[in-house]
Amino acid sequence: MAAYIIRRLISGFIILALVTLFVFFVMRLLPGDPLIIFMGRSVSSGNMSMEQLENMRAEYGLDKPIMVQYLNWIKGIFHGDLGTSIHYHEKVGRLMLERFPITLHLDIFSLFIGTFLGVMLGIAAAIRRGTWVDTLATGFANIGITIPVFWLGVVLMYTLGLKLRLLPIAGYTSPFDDFWMSTRQAIMPVICLSITSMAVIARQMRSSMLEVIKQDYVRTAWSKGLKERVIIFRHVLKNSLIPIVTLLGLAIGIVVGGSVLVETVFAIPGVGRLLVDSIFAQDYVVIQSSILIIATIIIVVNLLVDISYGWLDPRIRYS
Repeated sequence: MAAYIIRRLISGFIILALVTLFVFFVMRLLPGDPLIIFMGRSVSSGNMSMEQLENMRAEYGLDKPIMVQYLNWIKGIFHGDLGTSIHYHEKVGRLMLERFPITLHLDIFSLFIGTFLGVMLGIAAAIRRGTWVDTLATGFANIGITIPVFWLGVVLMYTLGLKLRLLPIAGYTSPFDDFWMSTRQAIMPVICLSITSMAVIARQMRSSMLEVIKQDYVRTAWSKGLKERVIIFRHVLKNSLIPIVTLLGLAIGIVVGGSVLVETVFAIPGVGRLLVDSIFAQDYVVIQSSILIIATIIIVVNLLVDISYGWLDPRIRYS
């Protein structure tokens, strides 16, 4: 197991290195100058001289060769310095500390709700196969996979926010400041973030349950007269969860990726909104750091998912 974990860590570092290289150099290929975009009319109207612009470029290290810029950025990461934002004129680490808890709050709730409801929906569809319950659950899962998250957000805002006036349509409030308002503001974003992962998990859970139910030990449990609840939750569920654990890594990627769209639609000041604003402003440093953090989270989660296989199924051994 230790050798397997070491190999996965090494592969994770290689993937992170490739991600940093790709993001860094692709951003430099985009047309436009981030400093000119940041200063806007000051440059075009002549209020800022070219000398001042070059001084700012030197301040942010944009006057150096591109490979030197990359090595300086990597060196700063190892020293805990993610750089300084051109657009916000603040340390990227400080921006992340301000916005990351907001994204984490919504993503954790979305992942928990999506996983729990997906598993329950898949179990119900499997044990009631061929009935209206199965048809309803399968149809809902198919719709959930295909529905665009941003479109769902707009529909929810229009119906629940503007027409019925049940929920606030935008913004974010910390649960430590106003728990009730925070909960009301989080309902629609959490629905949008959890719908896709819930649908994917429900479909996989149904297939996995149907496969495990056909096993001999399950037939033996039925022949012994055990209750359905005992058979499902004590004997079938644990082995059925192995593919679901695999999907958790994918679900986290779906939720984190969906945060970019959802936070933009609902005007939530999280990391996703920060990333979108930085892309439009071509704020290289913020984009690089945001994607690096997201990639690190996904790699670590997938490592934990792989390790958890051994707990769910002792027959699994890593060489």
